[in-house]
Amino acid sequence: MLTRREFAASLLGVAGAALLAAAPSRADTPSLNDLARRSGRVFGAAMRADQLAAEPALRKAAAAECGMLTPEIHLKWNSIENRKGSIWYEPVDQLVAFAARNGQKVYGHALLWEQSTPDWALRELKARRNWRLVSDHFERVLGRYGETIEVWDVVNEPIDTQGGRQGLRRNTFHRVFGPGYIAHALETARHYAPRARLMLNDYSFEYDNHVEADRRKTFLRLVADLKGRGVPLDGVGLQAHLDLGKGPLKRPVIAPFMQALADMGLEIYITELDVKERDYRATPQTRDARVADEVARYLDIALDQKAVKGVTTWGLSDRHSWLRIERGDRIDRKRYGNPAPNRGLPYDAAMQPKPMHQALAQAFSGGLT
Repeated sequence: MLTRREFAASLLGVAGAALLAAAPSRADTPSLNDLARRSGRVFGAAMRADQLAAEPALRKAAAAECGMLTPEIHLKWNSIENRKGSIWYEPVDQLVAFAARNGQKVYGHALLWEQSTPDWALRELKARRNWRLVSDHFERVLGRYGETIEVWDVVNEPIDTQGGRQGLRRNTFHRVFGPGYIAHALETARHYAPRARLMLNDYSFEYDNHVEADRRKTFLRLVADLKGRGVPLDGVGLQAHLDLGKGPLKRPVIAPFMQALADMGLEIYITELDVKERDYRATPQTRDARVADEVARYLDIALDQKAVKGVTTWGLSDRHSWLRIERGDRIDRKRYGNPAPNRGLPYDAAMQPKPMHQALAQAFSGGLT
């Protein structure tokens, strides 16, 4: 049986493959979203309205390539209400307007996440132990955007199999309300956005090691429990922050996990795709090839699962990547110079498409029927 990449190559031929490798500069060149849409999916990227406004090349690429935009930071609680009672919607409104002008959808990220909860709210939650703080936040945000944004990460990163309790992260919400906070959040979101698709979003499910194996088992157990109790859960976000230091991606690891989610009737979105390099001792061309191969290997598996409805990269350009050179990464400044930035996104820092762009295009094309 042909793999997705082999099928794409046979379908496109030499000329088609060359077209996908080239910079998307002509109007008749299919965008990544054009290719994704042909297999019933959507391609998107995390974006910030201020960066779109300041950078014409980024703005052009985002408009051309994406069918969905995820607000990278400005839809989170500590951006909307960093000071109690001081509400700031402007950058989200700008991104929503940009998406509307370009026929794009917006992905709602994220309603509840410890790391993006303002300090004043965390203090009040601990002192008052009153769910009304969360409910009021949901009512404000979903009341404003619930009819515009169809898909929401309701709870972000609830899993922690190393330092958590029974596999759940011991965040403030867990400490104050117990493990039932996840179901309560989903039910609250359903109340204020009855037609939205509600998601849990989490990371580190891709590799064959004991930590991620535990995370996969715990996540499946959590969603099975929620579905079994009739809690409103429509899908899951798999962040897919790939990592070149974690060993090979394996179909027997990833495919059964995704199938188990699909068997529960859940939609799957790849929500934060990028690639962390670990060995920077090579030319940019070699590094880009490694990144593209990792993305191709992952999507070769993931896009065989029909429940996968979309793929979003966490940014378009390396210029804006959250990934940094870390202690323990292998570098050789004398031979190769400054290794920054990490080269794990479809466009380089100069907004030129890289082999990862081609890998995405070929992966989506492999799903054509």
